[in-house]
Amino acid sequence: MTTTYAALLRGINVGGSRRVPMAELRTLLTGLGHGGVRTYLQSGQAVFTADHGDEDSLAAELTSAIEKQFGFAVDVIVRDHAYLRAIADNCPFPAAELEPKQLHVTYFSAPVDADRFAEIDQPACLPEEFRLGDRALYLYAPNGLGRSRLSEILSRPRLTKGLIATSRNWNTVVKLVEMTGD
Repeated sequence: MTTTYAALLRGINVGGSRRVPMAELRTLLTGLGHGGVRTYLQSGQAVFTADHGDEDSLAAELTSAIEKQFGFAVDVIVRDHAYLRAIADNCPFPAAELEPKQLHVTYFSAPVDADRFAEIDQPACLPEEFRLGDRALYLYAPNGLGRSRLSEILSRPRLTKGLIATSRNWNTVVKLVEMTGD
């Protein structure tokens, strides 16, 4: 059975370093035997179909291929359409009422223990808020991510130790649902 996936690459094409041109990423994915390969933006989203593997093995395969091709390691999270749809559908914030730059999802490579985040004084960060989901964290940052105090706190290495974590704004969340559903 063929499944459609999105690959989320962490920390590429930012500030002129760790360059992964999207045309080359598409060629790389096609060379790995995947079909329907498309990319979205320059910040590291690719959609593809596969008839073998699971999310973790596909992520490992792509991570290895990127390092071999480009000479540096890139963390990759792979998720299927059903998961991406559930993340969008289960958003605990009123996404339709917010500007997309105010809402972000951080995808994690594995389930997250809520106890890691229990010490965060959310009331001190208001009006910003976060909620945990299935291998994801929803962040409402009304002034955008660049000015978010809570985003800075949430990105501390000890909170995500042992996990790959990569964030996307709501426009990208919705677009990946659409692209993987085609």
